[in-house]
Amino acid sequence: MVNRWVVAVYSDDLEASKQFYMELLNLVPTFDSDWVVQMTSEGNCGLNLTLQLRRHDTIPMAFQKKPQGVSIAFVVPDIDPVFEKAKHMGLKIVRPPKDEDYGQRRFLTIDPNGMLVDVSAKCEPSAAFARKYFGLY
Repeated sequence: MVNRWVVAVYSDDLEASKQFYMELLNLVPTFDSDWVVQMTSEGNCGLNLTLQLRRHDTIPMAFQKKPQGVSIAFVVPDIDPVFEKAKHMGLKIVRPPKDEDYGQRRFLTIDPNGMLVDVSAKCEPSAAFARKYFGLY
């Protein structure tokens, strides 16, 4: 049985990574050292993100590469204010906000480590999707 789920992002610059997640998503550090930062969502300490130095000796050499073929997703109540923050921060927007057929409004950006960041919020699914998968409409 799993008691806790933690995502770790390996970073070349812990301070830049910490600032990115604090500013964009209001995550707060719960532990901050020279090689690892643990963050959580204020008001929901069950959600955890760990930032760890990429070249630290606890990470096997084969896994110290920049991320590829993976993303980290955050579900928020409303993506539009987060998207405005991302633009204000000067972040590269990989995909602007779009309502997806499956019932999520989402945008994509990149964190300082090259990690694809998917920010989404619930929206109404398309009628065709709801009919096909939920028998609705």
